[in-house]
Amino acid sequence: MSSELSEKTLLRGRLLAGRAALDAESLAGTAASFARHGLELGELAEASTVAAYVSVGREPGTRALLDALHARGVRVLLPVLLPDNDLDWAVYEGPERLAKAGRGLLEPVGPRLGPDAVCAADAVLLPGLAVDGRGMRLGRGGGSYDRVLARLTRAGADPALVVLLYADEVVARVPEEPHDHPVHAVVTPDGVTRFPAPPTA
Repeated sequence: MSSELSEKTLLRGRLLAGRAALDAESLAGTAASFARHGLELGELAEASTVAAYVSVGREPGTRALLDALHARGVRVLLPVLLPDNDLDWAVYEGPERLAKAGRGLLEPVGPRLGPDAVCAADAVLLPGLAVDGRGMRLGRGGGSYDRVLARLTRAGADPALVVLLYADEVVARVPEEPHDHPVHAVVTPDGVTRFPAPPTA
């Protein structure tokens, strides 16, 4: 195991333990804040299409934000996990059109649009566990969103990349590997932080 992988594993464990300690009242109190601050971010509020996800468990709550975007007429795409851990996509049609899926996930029941549908998004809301001041994101390690980001790069797509996190998950440094992509902004219950664009070669 490389030192970066080992560091990521340790950091993931610490952050997941922190989330496990959150109580229901804390979770409920932050969901509205995520929606309010998310809509303050022009890249989300003014997008025609946003690729997002349905939060589960103690993840930062996305559902109020999904409903707010949907109510504004934004086309919201939600992931459908494929057997190989890649992601297909379908349009969000409201909470009553979500179904329980494997791994405790909730997925849209509408027609599948194919893995490349994400390339049409103006903004992509990424799940994560942490981000640092450079915008480097720590995911959960499943690799699904690494594939999404690689697909966007291959297609020449350049959507705004946004992560929702609790305030204490903005950390000093996230270990990075060559395939890791920085995000453009993080939304926390305290507000929005944008990250400087990485230097071009």
